[in-house]
Amino acid sequence: MRKITRITTQKKQKHRYNIFLNTPAGDEYGFSVDEDILIKFRLEKGMELDNELIKTLKEQDNLHKIYTLTIHFLSYRIRSEKEIIMYLQKKEVEDEQIAVIMQRLKKEKLLDDQQFADMFVRSRMNTSSKGPKIIEQELFEKGITGQIAANALEQYTPVLQKEKIQKLLGKKIKQTSKDSFQKQINQAKNMILQKGFNQQLVFAAIQTMDQEENADQEWEALKFQGEKLYHKHVKKYEGFQLKQKIMEGLYRKGFRFDRIQQFVDVYIENQE
Repeated sequence: MRKITRITTQKKQKHRYNIFLNTPAGDEYGFSVDEDILIKFRLEKGMELDNELIKTLKEQDNLHKIYTLTIHFLSYRIRSEKEIIMYLQKKEVEDEQIAVIMQRLKKEKLLDDQQFADMFVRSRMNTSSKGPKIIEQELFEKGITGQIAANALEQYTPVLQKEKIQKLLGKKIKQTSKDSFQKQINQAKNMILQKGFNQQLVFAAIQTMDQEENADQEWEALKFQGEKLYHKHVKKYEGFQLKQKIMEGLYRKGFRFDRIQQFVDVYIENQE
């Protein structure tokens, strides 16, 4: 048995206490504990401790340190169970201690995968252009699968997806306004599908686009590309050959044949 000779507060960490124990040569530092452990075990000067109790106190204090670290990790944002476990494993915490920490966090309602998944999906919906499939993959990487993931993704309704798809379509088409409408659509469609949106919803959004407005944009893009091709080939070709080179180039760029023919007939005639 060893007796506590004095208890002092640490200078840099006021919530931690140094426990000194008696020895034949006088008292010496034994170990330190957090204030919670001090109170829980009612440690005080003159109290006698056997080796088993000293071991328990050290283990409990170490567990408390790990718990405090985990709370700090949680303070930045809500985490999934998998994220907490991986964090503790990186800290080389033993599996038995991880199990205790996880149980305490759940008991104190600081860890809830459904709540995490719901907030994660809402955040991705509001702050990113990602579709449900990509978000589902991200949830999987964070350990969220099955019904929990399905429940959370119900928030991303078809109506909300359509709104996001239409915005992405409009933005992408504006960025490629000098291309043929077909090329614009193909690029936009591929980009949106890669973001994880439903293929049927993407096609439906494309079909509802304003065809008259797109026809005007298509003609302006065709003129832009056609004029570039004209200046590229006019020094080498003339007449029929020049028309063929321009038509071939425009067709490869995805423009409709009837509009190409219209452009070539009008533009070339005006140049001659």
